[in-house]
Amino acid sequence: MKPIFLCYPKCSTCQKAKKFLAENAIEVEERHIVENRPQKDELLNWMELYQGDPKKFFNTSGLVYREMALKDQVKTMTRDQMAEILATNGMLVKRPLIVLADQVLIGFKEEQWKTAFLTNKPD
Repeated sequence: MKPIFLCYPKCSTCQKAKKFLAENAIEVEERHIVENRPQKDELLNWMELYQGDPKKFFNTSGLVYREMALKDQVKTMTRDQMAEILATNGMLVKRPLIVLADQVLIGFKEEQWKTAFLTNKPD
């Protein structure tokens, strides 16, 4: 299974992540996070794989997040409620997001991606 790379093409951080993937010849299944937004069941599965707080799935700097005044609501939400809201609009989801067989990476932190993709890569 190829990793799933969810991105928004106009996002500069997504562009940096895409460049990293290309430079390291990493094949992914690319998904436009708005046109093919994550569904609730996918999000719940990814939250299980993620090594951190599921609140990190929210794009807290995004306009939609602020318009919906989610900052205080998210603090008391269950995973199910989070996934339900995130599934309504791809712009609510932090990007880029990459789903591997055994983990999920949120945002582009180059060192973290190098560890995930290149540490155990066969020569």
